[in-house]
Amino acid sequence: MENINKTALIKELRERTDAPMVDCKKALESSEWNVEKAIVWLQENGKAKAAKKAGRIAAEGLVSAAKNEKYAVIFEVNSETDFVAQNKQFIDLVNKIGNILLNNTFSNSEEALNLKDESGKSIDDLCVDATATIGEKIAFRRAEKIEIKETQKAGTYVHTNGRVASIVLVNGDSEEAAKNVSMQVAALNPEYTLVSEVPASVVNKLKEEFAKEIESDAKFASKPEKIKQSMIEGKLNKELSKNVLELQDFVMDSAFKVNTYLQSKKSELVKSLRFEVGEGIEKQETDFAAEVAAQVAEARKNN
Repeated sequence: MENINKTALIKELRERTDAPMVDCKKALESSEWNVEKAIVWLQENGKAKAAKKAGRIAAEGLVSAAKNEKYAVIFEVNSETDFVAQNKQFIDLVNKIGNILLNNTFSNSEEALNLKDESGKSIDDLCVDATATIGEKIAFRRAEKIEIKETQKAGTYVHTNGRVASIVLVNGDSEEAAKNVSMQVAALNPEYTLVSEVPASVVNKLKEEFAKEIESDAKFASKPEKIKQSMIEGKLNKELSKNVLELQDFVMDSAFKVNTYLQSKKSELVKSLRFEVGEGIEKQETDFAAEVAAQVAEARKNN
């Protein structure tokens, strides 16, 4: 035992598992300085640590989008802090999950969680392992996958900070046009992609309001019904353009609406998706000083 180069073994285990140095030392001490046994120890101990962190709120992290010739996916992986979201290990995990999602079939986020990589580890397993090695809760939250037909193109966009991602699917052969519109989706976050998606109740209510406005205005009350209806449609489209992608001014060239821009590229809008980090998650207010004190106390208990 005296002839074992403990420092070298700790370094080797660290390189192979990316676990914290202190955990590598503990693992080797508990495994008679056998690296293979220590890896198993880290895996088992990591699951226990991850279980303790399961109740924490992870509302930071990254969203991403990826595509190939047949499919496009958009997904979110959460961490507890924005600092960890910039960690290379976390970024590598996100990229790996993207490849798993792109190359496997799933119909919802729950199914996606059980998809496996080439080594047989599920996305859930990978997040548990990352929780153990990174030191805070890592969680796969959601994913959506769309099929790209032969007559379609998809454009994906991920903002440089990794907090917003989007996909736009179009009928046609202009991938560039789809990409340009996906940037608009990321920036403006329209509530609907197409006018046909707006609930009829919302459209009818707006029409009623605009009809009353026109009838109450002496300048328009005596106008022919055909003109009144044209005015109502104009007001309706203007109002819908605030929240409907296809009617919005195209941000890269305001001479176009999104739908007319796509028409100029011989394309037609089909679908859009947008994910933003942490949307819909109720973030926990944290007393930073108390959290640090708790972490110090836990570290002392484990030493």
